[in-house]
Amino acid sequence: MAEIAAEANSNPCPGLRCGSLSPVYSDPMRFARFLLFAGLLAFAFASAPSAVAVDEPHFPSSEDLRHLKGIGGPQLSPDGKLVLFSVTDSTADGAKTHIWMAPTTGGGEKARQLTFSPPADKRGELAPQWSSDGSAIFFLAHRGEHTQIFRLDLRGGEAAAYDLKVAPPVDESKAKNTIPPPGGDKKADEKNTDEKKTGEKAAGSAETLPIDVAGYALSADGKGLAVWAHDPETPGEKKQKDAKADASWVNHELHATRLYLAALKADGSIEGALKPVEVAPDIKMAVWSPASDRLLVLTEQPNDAADLGPAGAAWTVEAAAPEKSRKLDGVPATVGGAAWSPDGRQIVFAAATPEDAPPGYDEMFALSVSVSSAKPVRLSADFAGQLNGAALLFATDGSLVAQAGIGTRSAAVRMALDGKAPPASIDLGAAVSTGLHTNRKRMGWVWLAESGGQPVKLCYAPHLGDTCTQLPSPDLAPANLRSIEPELVSWKSGDFTIEGLLYLPPKSGSAKVPLIVDVHGGPFGAWENRNDVFAAFMVGHGWAVLRPNPRGSSNYGVKFAAANKNDLGGGDYQDVMAGVDAVLAKFPLDPTRMALMGYSYGGEMAAFVEGKTDRFKAIISGAPVIDQFSEYGTEHGSWYDRWYFGKPWERQQDAWRQSPLAGASKAKTPFLLLQGEGDVTDPLGQAQEMYRALRQGGVPVELVTYPREDHGPLATGIFGHPTAEPWHGFDGRQRIVEFLEKAFGPG
Repeated sequence: MAEIAAEANSNPCPGLRCGSLSPVYSDPMRFARFLLFAGLLAFAFASAPSAVAVDEPHFPSSEDLRHLKGIGGPQLSPDGKLVLFSVTDSTADGAKTHIWMAPTTGGGEKARQLTFSPPADKRGELAPQWSSDGSAIFFLAHRGEHTQIFRLDLRGGEAAAYDLKVAPPVDESKAKNTIPPPGGDKKADEKNTDEKKTGEKAAGSAETLPIDVAGYALSADGKGLAVWAHDPETPGEKKQKDAKADASWVNHELHATRLYLAALKADGSIEGALKPVEVAPDIKMAVWSPASDRLLVLTEQPNDAADLGPAGAAWTVEAAAPEKSRKLDGVPATVGGAAWSPDGRQIVFAAATPEDAPPGYDEMFALSVSVSSAKPVRLSADFAGQLNGAALLFATDGSLVAQAGIGTRSAAVRMALDGKAPPASIDLGAAVSTGLHTNRKRMGWVWLAESGGQPVKLCYAPHLGDTCTQLPSPDLAPANLRSIEPELVSWKSGDFTIEGLLYLPPKSGSAKVPLIVDVHGGPFGAWENRNDVFAAFMVGHGWAVLRPNPRGSSNYGVKFAAANKNDLGGGDYQDVMAGVDAVLAKFPLDPTRMALMGYSYGGEMAAFVEGKTDRFKAIISGAPVIDQFSEYGTEHGSWYDRWYFGKPWERQQDAWRQSPLAGASKAKTPFLLLQGEGDVTDPLGQAQEMYRALRQGGVPVELVTYPREDHGPLATGIFGHPTAEPWHGFDGRQRIVEFLEKAFGPG
């Protein structure tokens, strides 16, 4: 299974059912993992229904979708006068990310690009941060052999990389006797066996080696730099790898992601060497306290410990004594994002609700760090939405501000740190508001805003809740692309009221139009009312699109989220079909020309539909789960699945009942499978199993696989977001359209 957080802070999704990678997908856990970009990236075919002049308004073609850019991660400067943000090049231009800057003060000044990548750099510049005084920016880039931190002085000059090196904590070439000397060496064997037990012999005496930086944090006073990086490969390890002495002992990796501190001089240069912090790996994030004297560090146990259960932890570290750390016992192992309160006396964090809910259903908590026996305070109990801990901020009154999915909307939410008042939604002027940010003095707020039919815009307001002032930004799409505003629809299904978004093509007489039912991923995800380019692409072919949020979706509270536990393909399938009946009864849709599609869990639902009904003329399934037994044993991380139906070998009937393969013998409908060959979330074998079952059953079935593609990136390309693969998304869209046109026949 999988979940994808397609708020494009970017995130493949280890262990969770990935969503339909449209930007309307909302999933907090994937945001914690899939997003390393600190903000949301807001982001059809030669076979368009008719030729359209490029200067005339038109719905996007498949080629148009190759030329869309993404925008994300706005950050307000320390003086509140400027905002940094990231722009991702279009798929056609390689999908590199660059850093831009725009003024918040008006005056007609345009946004300008600050960073440019050499040809060898395939990713661009990532994770920008302001220096404490706003005179420089920092970012990550891979411009040589390693990913490094760069500093760009805004007063002039070129960006310069920090030459960060560490004494390797681990040298596995000394810890295992992989390449024996000629004739054998008993003493060497004994020495290597001893070193294997410790795993860290001779680390302190080794020559320093450059690191690949995974993340970094700057202190508020501008004097401290925290860096986390995976242990570097030593010359001995490289020699073994080159010699193909490269057996992998699963879940016994000695290398880890560790934390280091450095002191910064007034000119931004580093004083002395990196100092290791004695805290358990793997490091996920570090946050400086407001006084710059401590760090809050989040970790997760290495070697796939999370497959056995939540394995996170939170620690505090004194900056002056990095050899000492204190684990915060009041923070649960499900901890996600975290932040210090403005006075430094408390931390706030996201973690799993204490109620029975899918992994990733987070609440917000506050915890005093000055009292060792303190208990966390729930700040969002009974909140009927899904909170996101990726960015936790504070308003001028000291209340916590986070972002949340609420039904088909995404908004900011305010919470008091005593937990005595329910979370209150903040209207930011759009159906979907993401990437909210303010500076330490809360001198203004910036965010991204979009709605169905309204492209994303960069917003600024002096105070939280004020009307958006649109800031300058580069063009993100070809000129004259039409967008589509959906209609919010709802219907009853069992004890639930289900919501969905219905996209209808422009009226063209009295003819009824075909209907595409598009199921989101997760299942713990939700469709939100964004400016959706893929929906516009489908509508441009004359088809209506229904996107339901059935039981099990996020954004509707804990009871709704947990309603499909041990019932995948049951009540959620009924909710989808009830929605089909509801819109057929109310709108001019053709019941004889319907199709169903979905990606990840949506692809799994598509496969369930194949064995349950013949009402659809075509079914399209991207990266599905087909067999809960084989998928559970081969996916990257099984904790998410375990909540839904347990361990398959202990609950065989439940697992098989919830496997689409169980209904394959009843299949009749033409079926298209789209699958990434490098998918570790819903592996290639799942699509292959369905293909073989349908093919041998005489069902028209097609399987298309995409080399190099993992779970999230393939969906990213198909649904119209920038991706490094130049043609896979185009190909996927072309096959979808051709498959549907063949199934529907002449209009």
